[in-house]
Amino acid sequence: MINNATETFIKNADVEWEQVNELVKRKIMSYDENLMLVKVEFQKGGIGPIHDHFHSQTTYVESGSFDVTIDGETKTLGAGDVFYIPPHAPHGAVCTETGVLLDFFSPMRKDFLN
Repeated sequence: MINNATETFIKNADVEWEQVNELVKRKIMSYDENLMLVKVEFQKGGIGPIHDHFHSQTTYVESGSFDVTIDGETKTLGAGDVFYIPPHAPHGAVCTETGVLLDFFSPMRKDFLN
């Protein structure tokens, strides 16, 4: 397995999936102290429960459809859409059509490395 923190070029096939729950898995694609990219695959019905953290986050919807809630407001987003989550804003997502999210965090999510 590659060390995503030190590689300049990272091939998707070289990064292993981590099973988050029955319907959600993720790959930590790349990171340093200031930035992290995480690829998250949801099966239909998969849930990213409401939570918050001190990181800034922006997410690109690569595929699928998601009901995304940020600070109590919910929107349905699909392929090509993006959402921004400011630090400490409660947020979560429900997958309504199997798909992939690309999560960008600043600073990196150290808790994801455990």
